[in-house]
Amino acid sequence: MKKNDASSVAEYLERLPEDRRTALVKLRKLINKNLPKGYEEAFAWGMITWYVPLSVYPDTYNGQPLCYAAIGSQKNHMALYLMSGYAEGPMKKKLAAGFKAAGKKLDMGKACIRFKSLDDLPLDVIADVAGSVPMKQFVEVAKKARAGK
Repeated sequence: MKKNDASSVAEYLERLPEDRRTALVKLRKLINKNLPKGYEEAFAWGMITWYVPLSVYPDTYNGQPLCYAAIGSQKNHMALYLMSGYAEGPMKKKLAAGFKAAGKKLDMGKACIRFKSLDDLPLDVIADVAGSVPMKQFVEVAKKARAGK
C-alpha cells in the first residue's frame, strides 16, 4: 500500500481501499462514541488520532500533543493504538482478558493492536478500554512517567 499523505481525517478515509475504509469508519465511530470528554480528534502521524490538546498539557516530551489513541491502515494490517493499554497495566490486562474471553487472538505490540478485519476485535472490550481513562488521569500518568526520567 502506498503512503497515504492525506491532510484530514475525511481525506485519509477517502483514500483507503473500500474494505479498510469500512472497518476504520466503524472503529472510529465506536471510539468517538466511547471516548471520555476533552480528547480531540485529528489526522496526525499518518493516522486518525485522539489526543490531549497542548492547551491542557503543553509540557510533553516532544512538544507534540499527547496521543491517547489512534487508528490507521498499515501495509499488511490495520492498527489500533490504545496508549492507555501501554501506560496502564490494568488496561493491558483488560485487553488480554477480553480477547481471550471472546476467543480472539490478541496481536499486540507495546500499544499497537494489529488486525485484518473488525471480526478480529472484541469491539465491546475496545469500547470499554478506549473510554476508560479520563483525560485528567491520562495526563497525570504521563507526568509521572516523565518525572521518573
